[in-house]
Amino acid sequence: MVWEDGVVPPSRDAESTAHRRGRRVVVGIDEVGKGAWAGPLAVGVALIPEHDPADSSVPIRDSKTISERTRERIFDDVAAWCVAWSVGTASHVECDELGMADAQRLALRRGLDQLGVVPDAAVVDGSWDFVSPTIGDVTMIVKGDASSLSIAAASILAKVTRDRMMRELACDFPAWRFDTNKGYPCQWHRTALAAYGPSSVHRTSWAFMDNFVPWPGVPRRGRIPRLFEM
Repeated sequence: MVWEDGVVPPSRDAESTAHRRGRRVVVGIDEVGKGAWAGPLAVGVALIPEHDPADSSVPIRDSKTISERTRERIFDDVAAWCVAWSVGTASHVECDELGMADAQRLALRRGLDQLGVVPDAAVVDGSWDFVSPTIGDVTMIVKGDASSLSIAAASILAKVTRDRMMRELACDFPAWRFDTNKGYPCQWHRTALAAYGPSSVHRTSWAFMDNFVPWPGVPRRGRIPRLFEM
């Protein structure tokens, strides 16, 4: 099957492989916001029906390939189609204090706590495993949001949830235009940082602080070492 725009839709192949290993509850996991300079990190978790197809009018695919308007339009349909889903977040402060690796693990645990079921396997977007050993059977898939149906669903749910949070933050921090850039690097974001420095929701341990904070007294924030690193 190929969609009208030539894109091959994601499949259940990875999930089915886990089911054949005897795993019953197989979730897709994707993170959103790792590369942003401001705002939270979000981790989406989606448990999809094992057999029921998604509505053909709902293009479940990598959220980055769908417009913001379309993601918003299909969000409720994707959420309703999932057997269970959740989005866990880690704040900008937690990203600074814990580092990205532990912030991802924290957001994942929060997502799993909200899910309502206990997964025994996961298919995860990317090549770095932040899910083990929280879930025992983990399959990492590079560009999994394009090939795995449950990861694609998780990516849409996480992306829309985080986008909504950033649009709310834009009301309090209009100069940085979080409603359009969602906290990610872009020319306007760089210009705003050069003019105003970081807002209180920027990740001030990030390297952008070295280049775009114009006045003294706003130092780059160092990460607080964990006990076993001291």
